[in-house]
Amino acid sequence: MATKILTEHIHVPGIETFDVYRKQGGYTAVEKAVKTMTPETIVEEVKKAGVRGRGGAGFPMGMKWSFLAKPEGVPRYLVCNADESEPGTFKDHYLMKNNPHLLIEGMIVSSFALGANTSFIYVRGELMYVINILEQAIAEAKAKGFLGKNILGSGYDLELVVQPGGGAYICGEETALLESLEGKRGNPRNKPPFPAVKGLYQSPTVVNNVESIATTPWIINNGGDAYAAVGIGRSTGTKLISASGHINKPGVYEIELGLPVEDFLYADEWCGGIRPGHKFKALVAGGSSVPILPANLALTLANGDKRLMSYESLSEGGFQTGTMLGSGGFIVFDETACIVRNTWNFSRFYHHESCGQCSPCREGTGWMEKVLHRIEYGHGHQQDIDLLVDVARKIEGNTICPLGDAAAWPVASAIRHFRDEFQWHIDHPTEATQPGAVYRGEMALV
Repeated sequence: MATKILTEHIHVPGIETFDVYRKQGGYTAVEKAVKTMTPETIVEEVKKAGVRGRGGAGFPMGMKWSFLAKPEGVPRYLVCNADESEPGTFKDHYLMKNNPHLLIEGMIVSSFALGANTSFIYVRGELMYVINILEQAIAEAKAKGFLGKNILGSGYDLELVVQPGGGAYICGEETALLESLEGKRGNPRNKPPFPAVKGLYQSPTVVNNVESIATTPWIINNGGDAYAAVGIGRSTGTKLISASGHINKPGVYEIELGLPVEDFLYADEWCGGIRPGHKFKALVAGGSSVPILPANLALTLANGDKRLMSYESLSEGGFQTGTMLGSGGFIVFDETACIVRNTWNFSRFYHHESCGQCSPCREGTGWMEKVLHRIEYGHGHQQDIDLLVDVARKIEGNTICPLGDAAAWPVASAIRHFRDEFQWHIDHPTEATQPGAVYRGEMALV
């Protein structure tokens, strides 16, 4: 049985309440941390664990914590990024809805480690019912002495605030999130200075994802070495995966990193395979912003080895033959999916969600959406495919934040692996625009 770090008790009736969570061993990490550990030893345990940011970037969390500046007389802040606006990703929503006290406990432990006395959970504004669940959990924890003044008699004070987001994808970028949290328009900031030096209210700040913070109670209770023993190589621990698309069992699954992609896709324990009567065509492995892969490259590396659900294995081969684990938004397509239409749909999203601050992103996302629209709707030109590649290339790496890259990568990779399908739309506009029409040429179906 695979190790369950985040979802072991998630199906226990009433786990969203303090009393049931406590009976399952909840808040023992807070007791251990504030009574027997120092902030420095907690940071060291997290560094030993090797847990990497689960929001998409994959940067080691303990290392990020160690960068936090500690000037005298200046407050420090921990901000939990619960915006989760990446298309195809819904695992943080699942965790907060079903086991809010796990996140609250993680916030207390992490805040203590960082010396933060006020911390924030920034939740996307569309999830007001989840915000209500979190606020109820915070009230319960405070009533039991785990939040507020002098937590458990330790002398440590912490106030935890839940903040609704502004309803913008860009606010998932950490500096845009901080701007929004301060009541301003969610535009990303130039870096440096980094949030660890000048973040919220120009004070040292750490921004971490829901899933990342939720791992800390287990790490404190079991030790960083025990966490590092789960997973594979530098991809330690477990990962929540949001599985959707043309599969038999969509949902949120906790896997040990290093599981073969093929096993995750086809085993009854997880996705249960492609829907009956259809074949596997393509995979978006880590949310809409990562490169799409055809079925053969999703399952195997260029050398023939099985591709694994890990940061290193998914990125093996670079963007020529690889992709990214990202936020864990695992979107599966069978042969009925139109790659052109899907790529246009993603581009519509990124054009709409661009904050407009950087001209390559502001203008480039609009151009990609327009060109993809005319290809999809039978008005494509022969030069359009190369035009899309050129526009994507000019966006990538030329913006303040990664949204430009996130918009460019799906387009570039779709053309790289499915160029024939784009060409078919241009060459056969009448056929391509018929209801339900899909390219049926040579495809590496599995």
